[in-house]
Amino acid sequence: MERRDVNPWEWSKAFGYSQAIELTRPERLLVCAGQTAAGPDGAPPTTSDMGEQMRIALANLTTVLDAAGMTMADVVKLTIYTTDVDAVLGSWGTAVEALAPNLPASTLVGVTRLAFPELKIELEAMAAR
Repeated sequence: MERRDVNPWEWSKAFGYSQAIELTRPERLLVCAGQTAAGPDGAPPTTSDMGEQMRIALANLTTVLDAAGMTMADVVKLTIYTTDVDAVLGSWGTAVEALAPNLPASTLVGVTRLAFPELKIELEAMAAR
């Protein structure tokens, strides 16, 4: 597979994402359900800290990718759902570190609530190889 990040404006790179990802001849496509800070048993998170919830959600996404034989470097699209856009923007460095140097096409969406009232963030991803 060949991957080309499409960034007609350089500013998006500073925020840790690409405007688009062009894939040529991918062999595998993985569509991931939203990953949250839920525990391994599916229990809601015990922390209300956005940075910690983001770290756990990224770890859960990494676990799903690993189970499919992929890594964060294979993520080409990331949709972030949150109940607090400002808190995500304040903690976004955590996500950028986990994704670096990969810059997937990304969308940030503010929502009223997620599956459990304790959840503040949900990460939905597409990965390709």
